[in-house]
Amino acid sequence: MASTPVSPLAGPGRDTRFFTRTENLLLAGLLALLAACAVLMWTTRDAMLYLHRNGGAQQLVNQQPWETAQTLATLAVSAEEHEFAREAGRLADHEVNQAFAAALRQAQLDAQHRKLTGEALELSQKIAQLEQVKQQDQAQVESLAKQDGPASNDAIDEAKAQLALDNDELADAQRDLERAAGDRSAEIQDELAAHEAASRKFEGAAQSDSQIAVLSAKSHHTLAARITAWFNQRSRLALIEQARQDALNAAQKLTAEHNALEAKTETASAAAAPDRASKLAQLKDRGSERQILSIDDDRIETEQQLAQVYAKWAGQVKLQHRIVMHLILGSLALILAILAAMVLCSALVRRLTSHPAIDRRQKHTLRSVLDLAIQAIGAVLVLIVIFGTPQETSTILGLATAALTIALQDYILAFLGWFALMGKNGIRVGDWVEINGVCGEVTGIGLISTTLLETGGLDGQGQPTGRRTSFMNGFAIRGQFFNFSTAGQWMWDEIAIGLPSSADAHAVMEQTQQFVSEETRENAQHAEQEWKHALREESLGKLSAAPIVSLRPAAAGVELQIRYVTSAAGRSELRDRLYARAAELLRAAGHAI
Repeated sequence: MASTPVSPLAGPGRDTRFFTRTENLLLAGLLALLAACAVLMWTTRDAMLYLHRNGGAQQLVNQQPWETAQTLATLAVSAEEHEFAREAGRLADHEVNQAFAAALRQAQLDAQHRKLTGEALELSQKIAQLEQVKQQDQAQVESLAKQDGPASNDAIDEAKAQLALDNDELADAQRDLERAAGDRSAEIQDELAAHEAASRKFEGAAQSDSQIAVLSAKSHHTLAARITAWFNQRSRLALIEQARQDALNAAQKLTAEHNALEAKTETASAAAAPDRASKLAQLKDRGSERQILSIDDDRIETEQQLAQVYAKWAGQVKLQHRIVMHLILGSLALILAILAAMVLCSALVRRLTSHPAIDRRQKHTLRSVLDLAIQAIGAVLVLIVIFGTPQETSTILGLATAALTIALQDYILAFLGWFALMGKNGIRVGDWVEINGVCGEVTGIGLISTTLLETGGLDGQGQPTGRRTSFMNGFAIRGQFFNFSTAGQWMWDEIAIGLPSSADAHAVMEQTQQFVSEETRENAQHAEQEWKHALREESLGKLSAAPIVSLRPAAAGVELQIRYVTSAAGRSELRDRLYARAAELLRAAGHAI
């Protein structure tokens, strides 16, 4: 009884390590880099929720509500979301405009109470002098305008040029004073102008023809697109929630500033002014502060309304989230239905092919083909549900052609091989051939396959085994085959006859040579003629089809080996005759057979 070989145990000299040293170092380095990336991703996890668009630029007036609304508007998908985005943009724009108004009033109020020293005081005095000069230039222009004559026109032009020069100098001095005194009114005005330009541009590009939520969600026809939309909605919802929380925090901050300013105003109003000028200045300051308080009230209300809009927007996104989830579940249900149908069809095929009237081999083949077809169709349907159908005709044709070429390459080679087999050097029905080590007689040559009736090889009797063997015709192109049936179907055959040690081997060999030559003379002549005619080469005239008889030592004495030419069709008959003549020869010589 054969035993299963046992693998040798690992000895001291055998390397049993799972990884080599280089692989260990490489794996350790990759794991270290992976850990570093994970840590950095965790530390920067809030970067995806950053809604500000100014890139960290310093601003005199906080424009975060407008920047947040402008950023979120680009993420809107459905018509409802675009409506909420427009409403949020309108409220945010109003809140930022009010913030600019409050900042300008506060800057003016601070400028009135700012005490000028040093360079700022000198610039203030210079501005006062330039204003007097400007008034004088203006009066001179008006005086010259009342005069007539060419000389007066030249004087008017000169006076106007001087007035323009003094105006430029005055404007430059005022800018220098604002910078030296820390007055940011001009810079606030510049930011306000830039914000208004951006607001007009945003309103001009805010037109949208988006579909309502249900139709917008249904536009994702594939499971992959629906899953992507689901994750995008999660990210968008997180951004909207952050914007809502920022609006609430801004409202709380403005409320605290409002309360602090209101307490300061009430404290200042309780103090008595020492003189009429101080009282008048105090009243003006209280008026400006009340205007700022009124603006703050409006900003607080706007921030609260903005938070409500973001809350409604978040609710709309949650609704769309449920719609997309419903569609995802529908796609999963469809995939499960396809898989269940595949199982049912497979069971039905097994049931139908179990009929006793069907041959067992045909039953197995039919079942395999049907199961493969069911699995292929099911896989294609599942892929269509997940990724959808290709949209480009050229892509579809290219993929289909490549797939068919790979899948049917054997059949294509078999079809082309049929033409080679039908050629001059091919095979015909009835030929004795050897294909892939199998010898037999050709019983059929189709467009795809060749069928053989298997027989013994050259060392056998050439008798049929009863087995039919089929080969794809591709062997005629990428393989090789041997056709032992030439034009006359001539082939070399060989038989061996054992001689006892007491026999006169040389005498038997001469007599055997004689009767073998007689039996094969006609075949040898025809074979030589056909070989010479087929090859048409003079150098091949030395070829001989004469039989060869030789002696070889054997275990029981001597073996007589006979090699001769015969036809494929008459091989068995000629072999029987030669065996019979050899038996008569040995019997006549008095040797036991």
